[in-house]
Amino acid sequence: MFDVFTYPVSAVLWLWHRVFGAVFGPASGIAWALAIAFLVFTIRALLIKPALHQLRSARRTQQLAPQVAVIRKKYRTDRNRQAAEMQKLYADNGVSMFGGIGPMLLQLPVVLSLYGVLRGFAPGATSNRIFDRSGVDSFLGAHLFGARIGNWISQPAADLLQAGTGRPELLAVGLPLILLAGAATFLSMRLSMRRSALLRADPQVSAISRLMPYLAPLGLLVSGLLFPVPLALLLYFLATNVWTLGQTHFLGRKVDREFSAAGPPKVKRPSRIRQSPTFGR
Repeated sequence: MFDVFTYPVSAVLWLWHRVFGAVFGPASGIAWALAIAFLVFTIRALLIKPALHQLRSARRTQQLAPQVAVIRKKYRTDRNRQAAEMQKLYADNGVSMFGGIGPMLLQLPVVLSLYGVLRGFAPGATSNRIFDRSGVDSFLGAHLFGARIGNWISQPAADLLQAGTGRPELLAVGLPLILLAGAATFLSMRLSMRRSALLRADPQVSAISRLMPYLAPLGLLVSGLLFPVPLALLLYFLATNVWTLGQTHFLGRKVDREFSAAGPPKVKRPSRIRQSPTFGR
C-alpha cells in the first residue's frame, strides 16, 4: 500500500547515506544517523510552503475570533446554524477550518514508509527497496556506541545477542534519544499552543489541547521502551521534532512580521445564509 512512498523515501535515504558513507564509512553509525537526519531535513524543506500556509491560516483565524464569539453567542441554541455561519465566515475570509491538518497528514505516510524501510533491513535480506545487499549489510553492521541502530530496546535478549548488541547499550543510546525527542516535542507543542487561535476560540478544545504537550512525549517514551521502534526510527523522531521546534519559531516570526506590516485586519462579515421557505403550518 505504501510502496508509492517507501521507494522515494528509501531513495532519499540511499542518497544521503552515499554522501555521508563516503566520509565516515558505509557501515558507520554516524553516517546512517546523518543520512536519517538529512532525510528528515529534505522532506521537511519540501513542506515549508504548506507549513507557511498553515501558520497564515491560523493567524487569520485568530483575527476572526471576535466574530466567532459573536456567532457562538447569537446561535448558541442552533448548532446547525452556528456551524453554517462559522463556515461562511471562514470561507469569506479565505480561511480553511482544517488547514492545519494537511502538513501533518503529509508526514504520516513518510513515517510509516520509513518504518517499513527500516524493518526491511533484515538479516539474510538480499535487497531492500533501493538498497542492494551491500546496503542491507551496511545498515545491519552500523552501531552507535555499541547499540545497533536496527534493533530496539524491547527486543528479546536472544535476538540482540545474535545481532551483536545488548539491552544496556540500547538503553544507553535509546533513552537519551527518547528524552531529547520528547523535550523537543514538548517545546514545539507549547510554542504552537501560544500561536493557536483555535485554543483561544474554544475553551473545551483548549482544555484538551493543554494536555497534549505532556501526553505526546509520554507516548513517545512508552513506544520507545515497550514497542518495536528501532533506534534508527528514534533518530528520525528526534530530527523531525527538532526541525519542528525551529520551524515553528522562525516561520512564526516571519508570519508575525507579515501581518504587522499589513496593518489592522480587514475582516469580511459573512453574507446572510438563505433560509429555505416554509410552506404552511
